[in-house]
Amino acid sequence: MKLMKSPVLCLAGPTASGKSAASLALAERWPVEIIVMDSATIYRGMDIGTAKPSADELSQVPHHLIDIRDPAESYSAAEFRSDALALIGQIRARGRLPLLCGGTMMYYKVLREGISMLPSADPAIRAAIDEEARHRGWPALHAELASVDPATAARLAPNDSQRLQRAIEIFRSSGKPMSEWLARSQPESELPYSFITISLEPSDRLQLHARIATRYQAMLEKGLLDEVKRLHNRSDLHTGLPSVRCVGYRQLWDYLDGKVSLEIAVEQAIAATRQLAKRQLTWLRSDPQRQVVDCLSGQATAKVIDLARAAWPAV
Repeated sequence: MKLMKSPVLCLAGPTASGKSAASLALAERWPVEIIVMDSATIYRGMDIGTAKPSADELSQVPHHLIDIRDPAESYSAAEFRSDALALIGQIRARGRLPLLCGGTMMYYKVLREGISMLPSADPAIRAAIDEEARHRGWPALHAELASVDPATAARLAPNDSQRLQRAIEIFRSSGKPMSEWLARSQPESELPYSFITISLEPSDRLQLHARIATRYQAMLEKGLLDEVKRLHNRSDLHTGLPSVRCVGYRQLWDYLDGKVSLEIAVEQAIAATRQLAKRQLTWLRSDPQRQVVDCLSGQATAKVIDLARAAWPAV
């Protein structure tokens, strides 16, 4: 007899789609603990630009995996998987409901499907790649990757510095392309959970773009530039770190480095955030099992609540 799997709800969607507000609405109705699925809110001192929940929101409902790393440190998808699975078990043991919420789709993919045993990071190789990128540009390194790992290069944008760096690092350290490592990976054993995805998606992408621009301007008014200045003043932080590369931070970092004007930095940050939203939507739309809610609708929160009620029928 096949055992019934426990449902785990995931509230996903692109940036600025209203995930946090919807998750708080669920927490008003169910004994929820939120597992934040975000590669930026993990960093301490990066609050405004990551749209981190406020102190009041954090007091209303338990949030996990926020402020768990210093910006000088790294955090992998594999670490997220391990932490999230442990938290799901602990939350259920307390008689409460785990709710995944966020927009880092790679974390969600790895949580559900497992992760390949890729070679570990090599700081020396990473530093050398960054130095090459400064002189040659990331598009040139993308072309280099295409010659040795066309499958991986085909799915990466020419300026996707973080993922390009990792793919090139893997090839240089192991002599094998990332695509080969992924193909040889062994699938993880099945989890005892049934992941139910509620996806907040815009019926009009231009309206989402407007939301993104408005939100970023609001972040600036709240003091985002000062937040980035505090990070920029630290001697141990640099553009090779995932924290500094976060959308909305890297562009202001370039301004503080004197590379661009503040006006251009803001334009670039908004454009980069729109590109992030596009990538998030592309990933979500590849999942035919997701349950879509129009995030622009005035009834979006009510619809999310209805879908949650169906996922948690015994509550």
